[in-house]
Amino acid sequence: MNVFHQLKAIIPYGCLLGLFLLLSCKEKLNPKDTVFILEGLSIEQMQEKFESGEFTSRQVVELYLERIAQIDQSGPGLKAVLETNPDALHIADMLDKERARGIVRGPMHGIPVLLKDNIDTGDKMRTTAGSMALSERYADTDAFVVQLLRASGAVILGTTNLTEWSNYRSNKSTSGWSSLGGQTKNPYILDSTPCGSSAGSAVAVAAELCMVSVGTSTDGSIACPASMNAVVGITPTFGLISRTGIIPVSKSLDTPGTFGRSVRDATLLFDALIQEDPQDSVTSLIKSALPRNYTSLLNTKSLPGKRIGIEKSLLGGSDPISLLLQNALAVMQQHGAIIVPIAFSQLYYAINESEHIVLKYEFKDGINKYFSKCDCPIKSLDDIIEYNEKHSDIIMPFFGQDLMIEAQKTKGLDTKEYLDAHEQLKMLGAQLKDLIETNNLDVLCGVGNAASGPASVAGFPSITVPMGLANGIPVGLTFFSLPYTEASLFSIAYSYESISKLRTPPRFLPSREGQL
Repeated sequence: MNVFHQLKAIIPYGCLLGLFLLLSCKEKLNPKDTVFILEGLSIEQMQEKFESGEFTSRQVVELYLERIAQIDQSGPGLKAVLETNPDALHIADMLDKERARGIVRGPMHGIPVLLKDNIDTGDKMRTTAGSMALSERYADTDAFVVQLLRASGAVILGTTNLTEWSNYRSNKSTSGWSSLGGQTKNPYILDSTPCGSSAGSAVAVAAELCMVSVGTSTDGSIACPASMNAVVGITPTFGLISRTGIIPVSKSLDTPGTFGRSVRDATLLFDALIQEDPQDSVTSLIKSALPRNYTSLLNTKSLPGKRIGIEKSLLGGSDPISLLLQNALAVMQQHGAIIVPIAFSQLYYAINESEHIVLKYEFKDGINKYFSKCDCPIKSLDDIIEYNEKHSDIIMPFFGQDLMIEAQKTKGLDTKEYLDAHEQLKMLGAQLKDLIETNNLDVLCGVGNAASGPASVAGFPSITVPMGLANGIPVGLTFFSLPYTEASLFSIAYSYESISKLRTPPRFLPSREGQL
């Protein structure tokens, strides 16, 4: 298969439409825009600089705000950040004062974090899902994950752009485009797709507009942008991180996750988000014996003897993406891993229609419940549809709202069609579990979103790590395994990352021309 066909296999349809919309983005770049004093620093290195007095949290926040102004709002105009927090400097000052008194809450103390703009913040920032319909909407309280971040000492730096309504508006949507934020660009090649509804969160980390960020995923919305922007993306076991205070798509599939420029950074942020939430019943599944510090369990020597399954249909190609995958497998094999070719992609594609049914029912149910108590004009999915129609010239210049209209027609979650489809999705998890156990696998792996899709629908954890560039476009390697196996899963990814070292900073090239 050639590169285009490989990309079609790993990128949702709407992402490809984004290539057309981005072709006109030919800004004249200033090389100075890509020079940044904090470039390449990890969270742990930043903590060392805080301790030595080389930097304060306030200085770091100021540097990131300046960076956002230079390359996100102007220069390349990445449009990854929707809004910066007017209280960020004040928060940083408070945390600096705590540090001066010898109080350090943990590894996130003073670290700037960006949040996908479907996550409630009970402050001076809006929570909008990227929609003009919510342009004046302020949440009353923090989402549970935001409460945990504040408690950890993180600085909420701002919110990130996303595919409007987390990509549940139209089958022909454009990844990274919202009516409120415009089109997020891929910092590697600006006219390439940033991929996935969490595009802004991944781009912000890749372009060093923050240290780490929080995204959300329903089906690949963390793995795909992580892959296409050369960052690490973690999607946890379903129920390991709370969804309270997050604008929903699907109560059966939604989960927050984390982005970092390394496995350690993404895991440090991940650790800060794990806690049972009384308001989100799925977090009651968290086992008391589970670690609360996955970062301490990362091990660069995790590959020897590990059985790593790979979708066999991906093997043997000669195009750039196939060659990257073959090289990754060879590297892991050279360091003691056992590569096991198997077939599993057909399991995922077999339940596509069931997933579609579950999403349309749960989207309407979740949106109506979420907005029923909202102090804003929008109270239901019907209100959203009506607003979009009235402002179609601004909200629907490129694609419509066919998914929303279809969801609005559904009845209730006691409908037989929904219940049958939900059971089909549960069967996928059982089949994947059987596949992993029958083949005695430690993990399964594959290219970007193509591998994360089955994991997302089954509620299995996944982690995506940079695998290199295919004609200038980043490609990620995704690992996934059984629920609550994050400790070994992250270590395998950490080992691969430490051996391969294939992440390169973005170059902000204006066009794909000459790259393919």
